[in-house]
Parts: sequence; C-alpha cells; structure tokens
Amino acid sequence: MPYEHILYDVSDSIATVTLNRPEKLNAWTPTMAKEMREAMFAAEKDDGVRVIILTGAGRGFCAGADMGGLSDTAKQGATGSLNRPATEENGARREGIRPDFLKNYSYMPSVQKPIIGAINGASAGLGFVIPLYCDMRFASDKAKFTTSFARRGLIAEHGLSWMLPRLIGIGNAMDLTLSGRLILADEALRMGLVQRVFPNETFMEAVRSYATELATLVSPRSLRIMKEQIYNAQFQNLAEAITIADEEMGKSLLTADFREGVAHFVEKRAPVFTGQ
Repeated sequence: MPYEHILYDVSDSIATVTLNRPEKLNAWTPTMAKEMREAMFAAEKDDGVRVIILTGAGRGFCAGADMGGLSDTAKQGATGSLNRPATEENGARREGIRPDFLKNYSYMPSVQKPIIGAINGASAGLGFVIPLYCDMRFASDKAKFTTSFARRGLIAEHGLSWMLPRLIGIGNAMDLTLSGRLILADEALRMGLVQRVFPNETFMEAVRSYATELATLVSPRSLRIMKEQIYNAQFQNLAEAITIADEEMGKSLLTADFREGVAHFVEKRAPVFTGQ
C-alpha cells in the first residue's frame, strides 16, 4: 500500500521500513507513527519476511518530533496530537501481548520478528527513543544521538526511563537524559547504546549483510521464541525464566526446524529452515 511518510520494501526475506521526510531529517509526525506501526505489523504477518530493518532516508535517522507539531502542542497543552495515548483504534491492543508492549512506542518488542535499528544519521528526542525499542541498534560512523528532552522543558518520555537504563546502565542514562548532550557513534558504542558501528559509505550494505545472516542461517521459529523469552524475562525472576526455557526447549525438540538444524550441520550444507 502507498505511504505518505515512510517507505516499505521487501526483498531477500528482509523488510526495510524507511522514515521518509529527508528534507526535515525525518522529523516525526502522527502520520509517520501510524504508518510505521502498520508496516511493522504487515512485515510480521508476511511469511516472506524474516527480519525487519528500520532506518531513515537521507542524512538523518529522525530529528525528533516535527517542530510544527511541538509548537501546536505547546499551545494546546496535553491535548496536542503528539501526546494522544494509545487506543484500540490505533492498534495498541493485541491478543496475548503484555500490556507493557502495547503502548504507542513500545509495541516493537511484541513484533514476532527481529527488528534492527539502522541509525544512519541524527537521532534526537523521539528519534532517540524509537530505536530503543528495536531489538538491536547499528550506527553509521556519522550518526549523532541526543535525548534533548531536558533542553525543551520536557521529561524522559515514552518509556525512556525504563528502556535506557536497561541498555546502558543508570549512570549513563542519567547523563544522557539530564544533560541532553550530543554524543557521537563511538561513544554510543562504548556505552552499549548501539551494538556495532559501520562506515557511512557502506552502512546499509553492512546492516543488510547481518540481516541476511539472520534470514538465512537461523531458525525463524527460534528467533521468535527467543525474542519473546528475552523481553518477558525483564518481568520474571530467574526461576520463572528457567521454567519457561525448559518448557520451550521441550517444544523445540519436536519441531521441523530442530531436525533441519541437526541435519544441515551433519550434512555440512546450508540450512533450509521453514519456521515449523
């Protein structure tokens, strides 16, 4: 389907969702939010997709909320469109999903396929928060990051206070939120905010190479179950996590993907996983 503020492409089992307002450094709009959600769920339902990449068009990833929208919100207060809560109408409710992963910007952990945030440039404000909900983040060496909220008279928005300390620790999270300072890709890597940094000239090629490994070398069923385990474990104690792992291991031993995992290794050939 045609989109106004994003691009959506599927090739080689990889869905690429691209924020597409390059003339505004992909500044965030309610339309972009709606379209990105729709694209993520479309990729989840598509059996031809095994991995999702989220990136930005042009030289920025996302420079935060569109300043026009922020100006309107400043005048309207909490009734501004950028502050509308999640509702059933905008797809927030999904069967069998933790309430924690049903909010406006926290739904990506519930998407049953891995999501790679490909941070190609400026990542600020809301554009800083969105990638936190990706399963991993890769950055161009030209990428720049800032929370910026404190410098706009705002607070740690959209679950940032929960996600960021889990990724980079409390001290680093305090530093980035309280100061609103700008950091570059190398510091983001040292903090653990991103997992890898690639040269800008070959950035998307490197990201797609990693995504291709996930799409071709591992079981899509394993990807789905392990993603669910890791996010749900944030709300479990160790005993609960072990009990669930034991149950899931028993189920996995009965699957076609397990049989294929053993067979391709023994036969020294490339795997042909079906997700079954």
